[in-house]
Amino acid sequence: MTRTAAASTSSGKQMLSEQIYLHLRDAIMRGEYAPGAALKPQDLAKEQGVSLAVVREALVRVVGEGLADRLHNRGFAVPAFSDRRWQEIAEARRTIEPAMLRMSIERGDIDWEARVRAAHHRLARTPPFVPDGGEFYTEEWSEAHRVFHRTLLEGCGNPFLLETFDRMWIASELARRWSGQRNPGRDGSVEHRRLEETALARDADAAAETLIHHLTLTAAGLTET
Repeated sequence: MTRTAAASTSSGKQMLSEQIYLHLRDAIMRGEYAPGAALKPQDLAKEQGVSLAVVREALVRVVGEGLADRLHNRGFAVPAFSDRRWQEIAEARRTIEPAMLRMSIERGDIDWEARVRAAHHRLARTPPFVPDGGEFYTEEWSEAHRVFHRTLLEGCGNPFLLETFDRMWIASELARRWSGQRNPGRDGSVEHRRLEETALARDADAAAETLIHHLTLTAAGLTET
């Protein structure tokens, strides 16, 4: 095989792996696989018409985002509601993010205030659900939600803390969607508005308390029946 042919084959495999990764990620996020459900590489390869190697590569990426587990000698599976990791992630977020928010309130300038207001406006105006869209948040709302929370913390000015936030956010995305599905009566818009108001009022104590309460409710949604 020539070098050009080998490169073309490698590129094609990468494209297929990316497609399968996106398919799996979206399917898990939409709830097509129940918590604890097995993700069998052989079955997925057959369903998608690709090689086992392509599927395994995609599954490893999904595992890396915390959307699946790699089980010892038992393949792959979607995490369970009861998985301790969700409470550990929530604990980490309740420890780190309120401190970052306090720093943002102390250090954030007028441009930060404007970004917070704009991010909240976008979130408030983006429907979390759409007709025939299922029980889970839309991608548009999920992105607006992420941007609002990150913008609140960006005033801290510390890129290392913000990288930590980004990792925790990705790791908690599945738990956040499950919690929303299991607690449809929760009015997150009130919580978000309170976060915006306390942050822009430069009330660090109230803002931190509101954020802790917000994060606690999400974690509690996975333990309540």
